[in-house]
Amino acid sequence: MTDNDYLIAWGLYAFAALGCLLVWFKLTGWMWRYLREPLRVIGAVLLFCPTIVDPAKDQYAPALAISVLDLALKVGNNVWRAVLDLATYGAIALGLYLIYALIRLPFLRKKKARLAHAEAAAAQAAAEQKEHDEPYADQAAGRFASQSPATTSVAASTPAPSGRHRVEPKL
Repeated sequence: MTDNDYLIAWGLYAFAALGCLLVWFKLTGWMWRYLREPLRVIGAVLLFCPTIVDPAKDQYAPALAISVLDLALKVGNNVWRAVLDLATYGAIALGLYLIYALIRLPFLRKKKARLAHAEAAAAQAAAEQKEHDEPYADQAAGRFASQSPATTSVAASTPAPSGRHRVEPKL
């Protein structure tokens, strides 16, 4: 295998692994966040972890493929090296994810508290708006209230009890 073929094979594998990772992200999308994210990290490690195949030629191959093929075909002794590489890269990736999650945790708590405070303020404002929505609704006689003929002469001389006065411009 020439260097050019080797690079083409790795390019094709990287493209296929990105497709598999996209499918893995879709499969784990419905899960709880603190289960979904570590599973995505493990999936990325399984797909993108390389292991050395031939130390003399300095050629690498995907560790998952090497371990599966060596176990299935019962050839070579690269299984333990591939499993060791998977475990090492997996521990490093999960450790970095744990550090990231611990750094992110206070920010998420602050955001949750801020959203709860904003939601409480919005509920309080809506309650106050509803309370003061119709300030004249409790008055019995309004503009369209039915009035008896005896009260119409009194109503004509006094302003309407609703408090709404007609404002006319001066000429």
